[in-house]
Amino acid sequence: MLSIVEVEIREALVGDLPHILSLYSQPEMDDGMVLPLEQAEGILNRIKSYPDYNVYAAVYKQEIVGTFALLIMDNLAHMGAPSGIVEDVAVKRGMQGMGIGRQMMGFAMNVCRGKGCYKLVLSSNMKREKAHLFYEKLGFEKHGYSYWVGLKEQR
Repeated sequence: MLSIVEVEIREALVGDLPHILSLYSQPEMDDGMVLPLEQAEGILNRIKSYPDYNVYAAVYKQEIVGTFALLIMDNLAHMGAPSGIVEDVAVKRGMQGMGIGRQMMGFAMNVCRGKGCYKLVLSSNMKREKAHLFYEKLGFEKHGYSYWVGLKEQR
């Protein structure tokens, strides 16, 4: 059994991008297909320009071992209560099962609570059954259906 490690979770910096892109290159994420660094830098800077939209890095012994994005969006429905959306969750292979994902999702939940969100949502590919079990252990429930439509061809 793997031991639990404590991580520091902080906003990602431009200098973190090579490590974050490496996490996304893992087989269960983007299978080696990642953005060029210059393009990723432009996107991260754009994300930072939005209110309440951040990419986070989980750091263990000065190494980035996990990442996720969190968007807090305003709503006109639900009496104006905002909602949170988690995207792009990744933990370094070999460090999965050590509590890093749990800490990242706990952090996201606390940010959402602090912002008065009425819910935190995420979507997960249907084939990622281990991820589904993980999210359910954290208290996430299957709710409704998630739909998507591809809007451009893959290269």
